[in-house]
Amino acid sequence: MFENLTVFKTASAMARHAGQSQALIAQNVANADTPGYVGKQMPPFASLYAPAEGAGHQRASRDGHLHGTTNVQQMSGTDVRGGDNPNDNTVSLEAELLKAAEAKSHHDRSLAIYKSALDVLRSAIRTR
Repeated sequence: MFENLTVFKTASAMARHAGQSQALIAQNVANADTPGYVGKQMPPFASLYAPAEGAGHQRASRDGHLHGTTNVQQMSGTDVRGGDNPNDNTVSLEAELLKAAEAKSHHDRSLAIYKSALDVLRSAIRTR
């Protein structure tokens, strides 16, 4: 009964995604001085992880209902950075630092979700 809880699978997948993001960021920083190096970036977690059909899907009844009016592409468009870099590559250490902080935040969030769900599960088992 408790082996296949979606919240634990999601939190685990989120933590793995954050770890892989951090590894790519470290690789980008390590190659910051390599001429012609093209930085790598993980796609957003939401685009990779698709939970089982019907499990917590949100449905928008009109445009901007759940996601607001801001275009997500406009907010995350930071891939074109080749012109100002003296090493003639696409790695910006400042941008990688911000991505590293964001990946750490995502990892911390996934651990908090896992711990919270585990606490709820423990409370439910104790009351029986």
